[in-house]
Amino acid sequence: MVRGAEHNRPMSIVKINAITVPADSGDELAKRFAARAGAVDNQDGFEGFELLQPTDERNTWLVITRWRDEESFEAWKSSKAFGHGHSQEGGEGAPAQKPVGMSAELWSYKVSGGSAGNTANA
Repeated sequence: MVRGAEHNRPMSIVKINAITVPADSGDELAKRFAARAGAVDNQDGFEGFELLQPTDERNTWLVITRWRDEESFEAWKSSKAFGHGHSQEGGEGAPAQKPVGMSAELWSYKVSGGSAGNTANA
């Protein structure tokens, strides 16, 4: 088993949801993710989340989540919290929201190495 040298623990898995959005819809995507910030934080095995906005002409945003293992990710996908967070309902009587993304693709990786960096100089 590959282990992280600094913590002597199994390495995480990373799920990347590559979401292609129209050029003028990136702000709406960011707004929707901000509205659900923290919703997955207490899910067993969840280790972190980042929403990456392109800084060039691309229109693909990356949703990066880190999980303890594949089983933790699959348990979250089967949970009510996942269904609620991925529904298109407006909530509190608001009309249903149209999807922002034109397409999405899920990529999966196992962390095989890395570095935490020097946080003392941050």
